Amino acid sequence: MGKRKKKKRQLPFRLNILFFVVFLLFAGLIFQLGVVQILNGQSFQEEIDRTIQETTKQPVPRGKIYDRNHQVIVDNKPLYSITYTPAKGVQAEERLEVAEKLSKYISMYDDEDKKKKFKTITLRDKKEYWYVKHEEEAEQLLSEEEAAEMDPADQYQTILERIKKEDVTDLTEDQLKVILIKKELDKAQTLTPHIVKNEGVTSEEYAKVAEHLSELPGINASTDWDRSYPYKDTFKSLLGSITSQQEGIPADKETYYMTRGYTRNDRVGRSGLEEQYESLLRGRKEQVEYTTNKDGEVVGSNVVVKGERGKDLVLSIDMELQKQVDKILREEMEKIISKYPYDNRFANDALAVVMNPKTGELLAVSGQHYDRKKGKFRNVAYQALYDQYRPGSAVKGATVLSGYQSGVISPGTVFNDTPVKIKGTPPKSSWKTMGPINDIDALRMSSNVYMFNIAMRMGGEFNYQYNHSINFNPAAFQQIRNYFGEFGLGVSTGVDFPHEGTGYKGTELQAGKLMDFAIGQFDTYTTLQLAQYVSTIANDGLRVRPHFLKEAREPSATDEQLGPIFDSVTTNVLNQIEMKPEHISRVQEGFRRVYQSPGGTAYSEFSGKDYNPAGKTGTAENEVYIDGKKYDTENNSLIGYAPFDNPEVAMAVIVPDTGVSKGDHANNKIGERILDAYFDLKKQSDSKESEE
Repeated sequence: MGKRKKKKRQLPFRLNILFFVVFLLFAGLIFQLGVVQILNGQSFQEEIDRTIQETTKQPVPRGKIYDRNHQVIVDNKPLYSITYTPAKGVQAEERLEVAEKLSKYISMYDDEDKKKKFKTITLRDKKEYWYVKHEEEAEQLLSEEEAAEMDPADQYQTILERIKKEDVTDLTEDQLKVILIKKELDKAQTLTPHIVKNEGVTSEEYAKVAEHLSELPGINASTDWDRSYPYKDTFKSLLGSITSQQEGIPADKETYYMTRGYTRNDRVGRSGLEEQYESLLRGRKEQVEYTTNKDGEVVGSNVVVKGERGKDLVLSIDMELQKQVDKILREEMEKIISKYPYDNRFANDALAVVMNPKTGELLAVSGQHYDRKKGKFRNVAYQALYDQYRPGSAVKGATVLSGYQSGVISPGTVFNDTPVKIKGTPPKSSWKTMGPINDIDALRMSSNVYMFNIAMRMGGEFNYQYNHSINFNPAAFQQIRNYFGEFGLGVSTGVDFPHEGTGYKGTELQAGKLMDFAIGQFDTYTTLQLAQYVSTIANDGLRVRPHFLKEAREPSATDEQLGPIFDSVTTNVLNQIEMKPEHISRVQEGFRRVYQSPGGTAYSEFSGKDYNPAGKTGTAENEVYIDGKKYDTENNSLIGYAPFDNPEVAMAVIVPDTGVSKGDHANNKIGERILDAYFDLKKQSDSKESEE
């Protein structure tokens, strides 16, 4: 009985110990909960609610381009656009799922270019598609040992290499369509809108995508833009082009653009004025701050910097004059080709530049190329800045001024225009024997012999005798080139364009070649250089920089009017030629007589014009080689300006490779019609202003 009583007393004691242990455990748990709730509760709640703010930049439309009369010549045309903005951490499987759904509503091709589009799908594209669709099977292509030794990138690459070509050769058209879409989705950067399709998006496609946005994460149906040209091809080759969204920034300029806030798929100016003024036309991207949670889901967005389309450019070009100049070149080329089809079989181009000699504003720059296979003309205005030709006698004004400046002649110096012959070389002569002539008559009648004498004297020969050897210093070539360079011949004009030709310098430094140089049959020049040269003479020796841009404007909220001026281009004087004003006046008078005095080489076209013109004609011997055979041709040129006493317009014309003596003075006809057109348009403009 005593033992039983003792046992009964021990049982409650054990239970008490058990309860005490449980109590301690609960106390510890409550204490830990208290610590978590009171001491660390805030930090844990912050982790739960943690979000990340990331800022992305979204492109805006480019600025518009206007002519000097505020006519739109480059505009932005709105387009339906399907875009994709991936959230953070989106995986390949998710993009594929979006692509499969999106393929039900849009097509990445039409019937005409379906084959072409499918050819852009590479074998790797197909293997990547197969990998995502058969991930478990694909992973079996690696052994466990290989997987353990490789990093994920190497694993992926090895698996792709081991996927058999046969596995991806029988893909259906629907599957290929999905691959095309997925390729675009894969290009998108996190939280940055990427254009999936913006060309040829039909209203039906746009509506279907907009209707199903809830099942297409990241996809949006919005509007995009493309460049439009109200004047079609007129002046378009100088306006240039922009890259497509697929092309993005040029690979060779990636660092340049990326350091200036561009993304790889941004459209940028690829050529012409679009490239030259990219920094103005690009605009300010809209900056959007996205808030994402710890799972990468977007939970909010806020515009932190409002986007603004690019600045509008106002060019110095007059599009009405530009159209007229284009038409004049085509019509005059058609005339000489139809009149002498065989002799002019190599004549395919006509180039012209019209500018204000005092300000450098380019009013019209034209190039017309005749495509003989198609029987049509094509606008190639850029050739007026790039292509270089022997200009012939048009440079004789610079030759006479070089003679004055070097001291080998003075105003009124007379030479006997008869054939010149250096011992051991063929004779050289003018187009006719003129007898004794002075400097002004030499310009008026375009004497070669007068220029030969200047060249010989600059080369060191002051006592020339027919068929005798002469003194000759090759340094005269550089001396004349230095003088010519003061006018813009053989040097950069400074034009605001990405590239320009500066001419070719002859290399045969012989006495006869120096004489050829003096009459424009050695070095070559662009049409723009000739325009700057004659402008310098018209402008009393001031050489100004030719330019296309007149002013930049802030973007306007409406299409009714231009925005306020952001910047304007002022006249930039490059240099004052180091020649006496009276010498320049002497050449100016010679140029006036070329156009307005009997015997002048352009007298028949310009005599009696009320706008009082002046200038110089040119014809240079040229040659064309076909299959190694030489064919003789001529380059016909013309420079001019008006009015003589207060110049407001200057021009240069080149018609290369016409038939020998069969050009029918196309250069003179073109120049006459250009100046007529300029002053006719001016009268019309003045009349409208007076009526207003």
